[in-house]
Amino acid sequence: MAWIYLLAAGVLEIVWAFSMKQSEGFSRLTPSIITLVTMIASFWLLSLAMRTLPLGTAYTIWTGIGAVGAFVIGITFLGEQVSAMRIAAAVLIVSGLVLMKLSSS
Repeated sequence: MAWIYLLAAGVLEIVWAFSMKQSEGFSRLTPSIITLVTMIASFWLLSLAMRTLPLGTAYTIWTGIGAVGAFVIGITFLGEQVSAMRIAAAVLIVSGLVLMKLSSS
């Protein structure tokens, strides 16, 4: 169950990062509220996952899901730059996440 909590927390991290961008510095109400609610939910689910998963594993995977997810959302919906180096960096992050998962018991 901890891995499901962690995955959900990572997805919510992507949502709050995107909505924070949409809030334009917390000057738009709806995206600001979405940011705060999903941020709290993400932290809460992360804390539930950390009841059984090691700190290093849980935190690394949570931030990795958020980082790669925000990268993909930025390219897909916000027209951010795509380059070979940025894609290679994302692949390295995902590789690290896979290794972290495989190394945890």
